Amino acid sequence: METAEQLKQIVKDKYSEIAEQDRELNASSCCGATCGCATIDSAIMADDYTQLQGYAADADLGLGCGLPTEHAHIKEGNTVVDLGSGAGNDAFVARSIVGEKGKVIGIDFTEKMIEKARINADKLGYNNVEFRQGDIEKMPLGGNIADVVVSNCVMNLVPNKQLAFSETHRILKPGGHFSISDIVLRGELPEGLKKNAEMYAGCVSGAIQEVDYLLAIKDAGFTNLQIQKEKKITIPDEILTNYLSQDEFSNYKSGAIGIYSITVYAEKPLEQKCAPGSGCC
Repeated sequence: METAEQLKQIVKDKYSEIAEQDRELNASSCCGATCGCATIDSAIMADDYTQLQGYAADADLGLGCGLPTEHAHIKEGNTVVDLGSGAGNDAFVARSIVGEKGKVIGIDFTEKMIEKARINADKLGYNNVEFRQGDIEKMPLGGNIADVVVSNCVMNLVPNKQLAFSETHRILKPGGHFSISDIVLRGELPEGLKKNAEMYAGCVSGAIQEVDYLLAIKDAGFTNLQIQKEKKITIPDEILTNYLSQDEFSNYKSGAIGIYSITVYAEKPLEQKCAPGSGCC
């Protein structure tokens, strides 16, 4: 089994590669990580951003699994932090809502993504959108600075999700909230998918059970947790047969296991209650 640092390196290597590809190539693969399956429809994971205000085609690498900004209740003048900001897609949509008086900060683990996002921001002439290289488990931000946190198909790639949600709690202002789109599981994923590095970086094998995911959010000190949207992800047979035995494939197709994209909302209480690891005490 890979260590947390090895898993992080897998993600960094894969997303460095993705940063240098165009959207068409990324969209033909599972969540942007090339799986040798060029016939895959990009709708497997990603949702359509093209009609959203602030959409910038150069920033859309087809890597998401939802539209968190659509559900995040962002207001003009807010400070928004985008976790796993990639080439800037969600950050630029958020910027269109916060306006000139607001601020958007994108954090990404991959230097090449940060470079790409900064180039895109310069092209657009934005002076209130910035991108910082950093680890979501230890964010390069002070506490209590964000009104809203968004993230799109990223938390599932973080080895220590409990720590990532605790860090999210730390950077949010009291009364602030997040809206995060991510991949979760219902039922036990076959070992063949769990262990494969490409599938890990492709947003599937890094996912955990939905009940554990939601518990990590509650344990970080968040309240008013809601699932704002969900959809079942159908992985094509040509991907599954690469990683599963015939028996595993049959069991998977029986419907006992489900892979879901969910968009989750939760709030940091106005009154601080110190949760273990939340950084409030």
